[in-house]
Order: sequence, then structure tokens, then C-alpha cells
Amino acid sequence: MSRLDVLHPDGSDFDRFLYAFVGEDQNGSAVTVLSALARLGFDPWEEAARLADSGPDAARGRLGAILSGFKDIPALSLEHGAVAAKLAVLLPAPLPNRIPGLTVPVMPNWPPGSFTRALLVVFFLLVLARVYVLANSG
Repeated sequence: MSRLDVLHPDGSDFDRFLYAFVGEDQNGSAVTVLSALARLGFDPWEEAARLADSGPDAARGRLGAILSGFKDIPALSLEHGAVAAKLAVLLPAPLPNRIPGLTVPVMPNWPPGSFTRALLVVFFLLVLARVYVLANSG
């Protein structure tokens, strides 16, 4: 598992969208959706999940509003609606069981202290096994 998969488990679902070309900035550098969102202060994966979960029409509108505020690409100020429509098609279909923003593994709901007790029992059994081996080796 790559580092990005650990940090953004939904990353692969959004790769087509996040790495799509938006335009060239004033320095001639290629700008992707990911870099545009990051330059605007958004977390690209969280925003992509929000857009995907909002449905196609809402995603086009929100993405158009976001892109209209991106001043690094001069041509985008006039074409932000058309660009947003092309990019919104690249978003994955909403998943009914996706939990936005969940980046921490969910731990089982064990009673308090049971995991610690289990570790102590395992440690005690290992010590007993070691004593048994030492007693029978001599």
C-alpha cells in the first residue's frame, strides 16, 4: 500500500478527477484539479469526496464556483463553467456507505482493558514456555 493510499484511502477512486488537466498557469506550468484545489486551500481528497457525494448537478455548480476563484489560470475566469462540466464527469458515482473524512481505522468495541489482559496472558504463557524449555534443556 502506498503512502497516499494510507493517507487518503479513497484516493484511487478520485485519481481520474484529481489528476485531470485544468489549464496552464501564468508561468506555463500545467495545473491539475489537485494542484488547483491545494492552491486554493482545500484538501483535494476531501473536496473530491464532497463533490462526488453531492451529485452531478451540485458538483458542477460547486466546482464552477471554486474554479471561478482560481486566478492563476487567466483563461479560466471565462471558461470555469465549461471546465467544471467536463471535470464533474470524471467524479466517481457516490457510494452509499462512504464516510467522508474517515482516515482513522475503526477499532473493535472491546470492553475496557480486555486487550491489555489478553497481552498479559500471552506474555505469561511465553514466559512459562521459556521456563519449561530451560528446565528441560539441562
